[in-house]
Amino acid sequence: MLGSITPLGERGRGSRWWLTVMAYLVGSTLGGVAFGGGLGLAGSSFTSRTPVAARLAVLAVAVLAGLLVDLRPFGLRLPTVHRQVDEGWRAGYRGWVWGFGYGIQLGAGVVTVVTTSTVYAAWLAAGLSGGAVAGAVIGATFGVVRAAPVLSVAGVRRPDQLVHVDAMLARWAAPVRRGTFAAGAVVASVALLGAARW
Repeated sequence: MLGSITPLGERGRGSRWWLTVMAYLVGSTLGGVAFGGGLGLAGSSFTSRTPVAARLAVLAVAVLAGLLVDLRPFGLRLPTVHRQVDEGWRAGYRGWVWGFGYGIQLGAGVVTVVTTSTVYAAWLAAGLSGGAVAGAVIGATFGVVRAAPVLSVAGVRRPDQLVHVDAMLARWAAPVRRGTFAAGAVVASVALLGAARW
C-alpha cells in the first residue's frame, strides 16, 4: 500500500499526492468511526448489564489469545476475508476518490485481508466500550493509526527512491511485528490490572 500512494505515483497519474493522502486519511478515520461506533452501539445493551471488570477481563483474554494465534502454533491462522482493495480504482478514478475509498475500507479493518489479531482486538474493545461514542473514539484511533504510515513516503519523487521503500518495508517488518506483540501485551496487562482493581 505504501508503494502505491507516493508523490511519484500520483504525479504519474495526474493527481496531487497531498489531496489523495488527505482523502485516504479522512476515509480511514471515518471508516474506523463508523465501524467502531456501530460496534459500540451494538454492544451497548450487553455492556450495560456487564461489569467493567468483566469486560476488561474478556478483552485481556482475547488479546492474549489473538497474540497466540498470531504466532501460528499448530498451523493456526486468523479468520479473514481474502480480498484487497481494488487496484483498478487507481486507473479509473481521481486520486481523492480512490484515496477516500481505500481509506474507508482499510479504516474498517476487516473488509480486506487481516494480518494481525490486533485488528480484531480493536473492534472487540469498541464493542465492549459501552456505547457508540466510545466505540467511535476507538475506531477513529484505529483508522488514524492504520493510515498514518502513508506519510512516511512523502519524499518519494524519483523511481530510485521507490525501490528504497520496498527495502525499508522489508527491514521494518520484523521490528514492527515485535512492536505489535509488545503493544498487545501492554494492552492485555493494562486490561487485567484494570479488571483486578475494578
